[in-house]
Order: sequence, then structure tokens, then C-alpha cells
Amino acid sequence: MAQIRKIKRWIPAMPTQDGDGVKIFRVAGRQYNEDLDPYLLVDELRSDDSKDYMGGFPPHPHRGFETLTYMKEGLVRHRDHMGNEGVIGPGELQWMTAGRGVVHSEMPEQEEGLFHGFQIWLNLPAKEKMKAAAYRDIRQTDTPKYTSSEQVQVTSIAGNVEIEGERLSGPIQGLSTQPIYLDLEMPANSNIEITVPVDIRLLFYVYDGEVSGVASPSLGVMADEGDRLKFAAGPEGSRLLVFGGKPLKEPVIQHGPFVMNTYNEINQAITDYQNGVLTD
Repeated sequence: MAQIRKIKRWIPAMPTQDGDGVKIFRVAGRQYNEDLDPYLLVDELRSDDSKDYMGGFPPHPHRGFETLTYMKEGLVRHRDHMGNEGVIGPGELQWMTAGRGVVHSEMPEQEEGLFHGFQIWLNLPAKEKMKAAAYRDIRQTDTPKYTSSEQVQVTSIAGNVEIEGERLSGPIQGLSTQPIYLDLEMPANSNIEITVPVDIRLLFYVYDGEVSGVASPSLGVMADEGDRLKFAAGPEGSRLLVFGGKPLKEPVIQHGPFVMNTYNEINQAITDYQNGVLTD
């Protein structure tokens, strides 16, 4: 029998800065690790004042997780130690596996105008934290789209869901955390129901308007029971990201850009970076 997942709690995104003075809204922290698992961090970057974003994210290291950078407006250029380089624009995404280690930069490819995007950190299981680094650009043409009977626009980036009897499969598949990643644009007072796998944690980030009583900018945490999500947009409509994955239920030890399972592994990551062998 179909069961709708309930909203267990919601967490307001808090203003902060990262990179070279980039202003962001963030949901992260040790107190949220259990709710977010297997995710670690959700950042929203949105400003039409270039002083808020032009500093970007100069070269910096990562180890132990994956990053998803998704743009709604504006342009960002990625460069990394592997020689990968690319620019993504509205509706496009960079999916990077830091694994054993990566050094990369993400810099705005514009000097004015609206810059609006998201970065989400997805944890790796202990057995995969030292896997080889990898990088992939995902273009708009790569992401399947669906328009519901109530004119809700759904873009699928990762995983498999079903809407009104139609299967929607994103280009990212086959990862051990079984990620789901959707972008929804909902007209005023519209509703949508999505069939989802029963064994994954599900979250949603409201970045415009209000959905099912959760107002932007906030992260909603769904209960783990049920095979359906149901969202109801407010009178001004709404836009939100829906993402999920299989909880790892492993220790999370984080030190800045490194996320491992033990303090010894964190110390090793710092030592490797200082000795120039993080990416070897």
C-alpha cells in the first residue's frame, strides 16, 4: 500500500561566507549529520552583486566525498589537477568525486549579473574514500525533463523516480549511495506526487516560495518510511531541489575540505596535502 513520507523537520539555511569571500546560505554541521546522511552540506549561492561572488573558490583540496555544483543562473569554470576544465551555465552541473584527493577551483565566468547555484557534498562510504578522483560535466541535454498534469516542471539529474506512471531516470546512476537529485519548479497552488525507492533518505531544499509549509531558504528532512513524496506549492509557487541517498551510518570526521571516518585518516589527509602527495 502506498505511503506518503512525512516531513520530519525543517532546517533554515544560515548566511555565511566561504571561498574568497563568497556569500552563501548553508545547511551543514555536526548536529545535522544524522539527518543529512549520506549528504554532508548544502550551499546556495545567489546574488546579482558581483562583490558577493567574484572571489569564487580558488584552488583548494578535497578528500573523501563527492561534490555536486548545479547552476540556475550565471556561469562557473572548473579546473582541477587532473587537467579537467569546463564551464557550466543555467541548468547544468559538475559532478566531482574527490576520492583519494583532488585540487580544484571553481570561479565565476562573469563580471556582472545574477549568479545563482548550489553546491552539495555527498559522502563516500569508508571503502570508497580512497578511490581515484573523477569529474564529469552534465549538460541540459543530458537531464530528462517531465511536465506533470499540474504543470510542475521536473528535471532529473540522478537516480530513478516515477511521476504519474512515467519513469524518470537521471544521467547519474550506479553509485553505492544510490543518489536521487531532482529540480522542481511548481506553479502557484500546484501539487505533485513522486514515487521513490523505499530504502533511501530523502531531503528537499526550498529555494523560492513555500512548499508544504516549508519556506525558503530551508531544508526539509523527510521521514524514512514510505514510497511517495507529496509536495504542495504555496500561492506564489515554489522552486525546490529534492535529493536523497542510501544512509551510510558511518562515523563522519570532518576537517575543512577533508571528510573521513577517523581522526587518524584526517591527520593523514592533512599530511599528504602538506607533502604534495594528496592526489598521488
